[in-house]
Amino acid sequence: MPTPTDSALHQRRRSLTSSELDAIPWIQLLSPLERDRALGELKIADASPGEYICRMGRPVTYWFGVVDGLLKMSSDNAEGQTMTFTGVPPGGWFGEGTAMKRETYRYNIQPLRKSRVAGLHVDTFHWLLDHSIGFNRFVMNQLNERLGQFIAAREIDRMTNPDIRVARSLASLFNPVLYPNVGEVLRITQQELAYLVGLSRQRVNEALTALAAHGAIQVEYGGLRVINLQALRTQTIFR
Repeated sequence: MPTPTDSALHQRRRSLTSSELDAIPWIQLLSPLERDRALGELKIADASPGEYICRMGRPVTYWFGVVDGLLKMSSDNAEGQTMTFTGVPPGGWFGEGTAMKRETYRYNIQPLRKSRVAGLHVDTFHWLLDHSIGFNRFVMNQLNERLGQFIAAREIDRMTNPDIRVARSLASLFNPVLYPNVGEVLRITQQELAYLVGLSRQRVNEALTALAAHGAIQVEYGGLRVINLQALRTQTIFR
């Protein structure tokens, strides 16, 4: 599905079920005509860790969204070092800037666990931009929130306090605009969070323990529940 060269994933694509369609936040914003056009081009596939949804240097062919699972956005430099930008939990759609400009990808997208990823063909993406006010508003909101997200990511990279790094990174994954299907509980392991934050699993565990002690989160089996999102965003619990 992502690019012609990622043939295994492309060959596994299929139409979405009704419950999977219900998990796509922008579908309900379309008129009946626009919805029919989109449904004809929407596909979904199961992606496993290690597979590429998007790869640096490849041309854009789909606009992608996570129906279930967890992805990471990263890039590799000339020395072979990997920098992780953010995670993409359920409900998140990404790559609209690349799709709008029909550019090659400047980042890699890979699953951290088995995930279901939906894709809308880039030609249909542009058709909806040309015909749907509701879709345009959704994409504009995405771009605006994405800008704020990456400004925050730069700030997080400069932070030396690991507890604050984990708090701010967690807050970004609970963004209700970018990731509307997360709700109050995010299914994520400490190792997965460590990959996204750039810390060891042991240090992430210490940070989560501190955040739980301050009443900001609650660690549950297989995930994290946010009790005080504003505290994670502003770090008031550390003052």
